[in-house]
Amino acid sequence: MRVDEQRRLRLALGLAIASALVAAAGMAAGGDGWSPAGLVRALGNAEGRLIVLQIRAPRTLGAWLTGALLGLSGAAAQGLFRNPLADPYLLGSASGAVLGVVLVLAAAALGGHAVSVATAQAIARFGLVGAAFAGALVGVLLTLSLARGAQETMHLLLAGVVVGVLLTAASDLVTTAAPDALRGKQAFLLGSTGFLGWQSCAFMALGLAVTLPVAWRLARVLDALTLGTETAVSLGLTLGRLRLALVAAIALATGVAVSQAGLIAFVGLIAPHLVRRFAPATHGFVLVASAAAGGALLLTADVLARTLIAPREVPVGILTAILGGGYLVWLLRGRRAA
Repeated sequence: MRVDEQRRLRLALGLAIASALVAAAGMAAGGDGWSPAGLVRALGNAEGRLIVLQIRAPRTLGAWLTGALLGLSGAAAQGLFRNPLADPYLLGSASGAVLGVVLVLAAAALGGHAVSVATAQAIARFGLVGAAFAGALVGVLLTLSLARGAQETMHLLLAGVVVGVLLTAASDLVTTAAPDALRGKQAFLLGSTGFLGWQSCAFMALGLAVTLPVAWRLARVLDALTLGTETAVSLGLTLGRLRLALVAAIALATGVAVSQAGLIAFVGLIAPHLVRRFAPATHGFVLVASAAAGGALLLTADVLARTLIAPREVPVGILTAILGGGYLVWLLRGRRAA
């Protein structure tokens, strides 16, 4: 077995073991902190089993799935934009999701004074999850519309930045007109896995089952793009259509994750870095391993968020921002030293 294959195998086994260990820790993390003995006692009575199976288990699985979706979309975005600092939120999905949530919160705050009973009921059925997903989809569609006909990936990146700025300004305008929506917006921006249930897990598992095979099939496009756009075209790749498919996969994975857990920073940025650091490989392996690494990272952050100041809880988005920012500082200092 070659050295690079050995490194990939070790990384895959390490990620699997890490995910299993952190998942076990997540199942043992309760309101009184981390307690394996408490988990054993909880499983010994009906009420405790209900808490473990209906609250801790879906939250643990949901945190892993959220991180996996962000890790996958981050690896695909970095390959597509040929930029190691590319983030899965660059296509306007994050700002679109925030705007969707803010609009629903503002409409709910206005209540019967501004909307009919039927409209209010429709808003209630649609919910924040649907609003976030629809907003993320609209943001990506606006980015694609603005970049239509552009041949360079950089144009797509710039279009995403422009759309993100405009949609963020729109959400700020809405919260200015309806201040009651500001608290809900802030909670969404912080990110949380506390409300993930089995329905959320099923939705995210379906999203991962759709996007991971698509991204893996398109890994050869990312490999070709590392050699430059002209080289990729000379290899016979229809970049326009393939790039659109990659964007759709990134948008779907990001939109599903954001709609369920809010905005969680740095997971999609850091997970591919860790994978490439320990086992440089082609994008086929990087995409799959980044999904596993993202799941393990977010699950670790979620366990820490639940136990650091128990019984109170740190929003997991704040914790990932601190950990991710610290990692980037360490990375930059290491490069300067080199």
